[in-house]
Amino acid sequence: MTKPLIALVGTRPEAIKMAPVIQALRRDGTHDVRVVSTGQHREMLRQTLGIFNITPDAELDVMQPNQSLATLTANLFRTLDPLIEQLNPAMMIAQGDTTSVMVASICSFYRRLPFAHVEAGLRTGDIDSPFPEEFNRIVAGRLAALHFAPTQRAVDNLKREHITQGVHLTGNTVIDALLWAAERAGPPPLTLREGQRLVLVTCHRRENFGVPLGRIFGALKRIVAAAPDCEIIYPVHPNPNVRDRAHAELGGISRIHLVEPLDYSDLVAAMKHATLVLTDSGGIQEEAPSLKKPVLVLRESTERPEAVESGVAAIAGTDEDLIFTKAMRLLTDKAHYASMATGANPYGDGHAALRIVKAINAYLKR
Repeated sequence: MTKPLIALVGTRPEAIKMAPVIQALRRDGTHDVRVVSTGQHREMLRQTLGIFNITPDAELDVMQPNQSLATLTANLFRTLDPLIEQLNPAMMIAQGDTTSVMVASICSFYRRLPFAHVEAGLRTGDIDSPFPEEFNRIVAGRLAALHFAPTQRAVDNLKREHITQGVHLTGNTVIDALLWAAERAGPPPLTLREGQRLVLVTCHRRENFGVPLGRIFGALKRIVAAAPDCEIIYPVHPNPNVRDRAHAELGGISRIHLVEPLDYSDLVAAMKHATLVLTDSGGIQEEAPSLKKPVLVLRESTERPEAVESGVAAIAGTDEDLIFTKAMRLLTDKAHYASMATGANPYGDGHAALRIVKAINAYLKR
């Protein structure tokens, strides 16, 4: 009997980037793919996978309110390892840099199970930023049998760590998902009056909790005060460190719309209709340029420097003045805006998942 493949998803960004891989594996028909959800933000995850007609085959149920990283890690080990033993898979596939990916790579190593890492090789060079994602991706990189690198820079990062076996330059699966969803996207999730411009904000990274989040929110208040034709839509992450602070500082402010997390279709629609995107999300840094939307990165560094180097994104960090200044220049300087809204995207052509399936098949046929 053919052993199954486990495709692990833990967060919405992972689900979006894994969905094209799961779809392509199932179309290929060579393998029995079992989709395993960690159970984090369960409803959000189910909703996202549902857009791609994917239903989890198993859920680990590791979510606890405001749990520490150590508790999350322990819960993942406790629940994932028995499932691996039960399913006895041929391979574990996971995407990204979350704690669940790090744990999956270690569990696979302990079980002598090949681990395939989608979006491998991203690095900032700073173990503390993003935290704990930089550490997680380094661990996964040391243990993976297959490394699906989205860009040549990612390949080079792996080479610098003496990782050369099993490395494949594939492009990023997020572009596969984006192009699929953009064709089906409807109107923006916020009704705009004639002449109004939309600014999309996403902000939820752990390293921005506390003082940095306050500075970012200060910049948002200044932007709507200085640009009366702009409406900000901010889908607020359910983590109480973000949600409570956002509603306390931004709730009730005219033209700042705090909304529940958008499903992927609505998020893509918001990006399509936005003038500008401010984000600390890695995925949106990759997606928005394909839709010709300039991106201001609300982080001090990024493991996706290709967009910055190609001029379609800029690092604004968490300095209130810098965020405000960069945003207002894009909103008022047409030439500067046009120089960033080019549609150039260094992250892929929409065929990453097909390359990944080909590499998985070749590896398992050895």
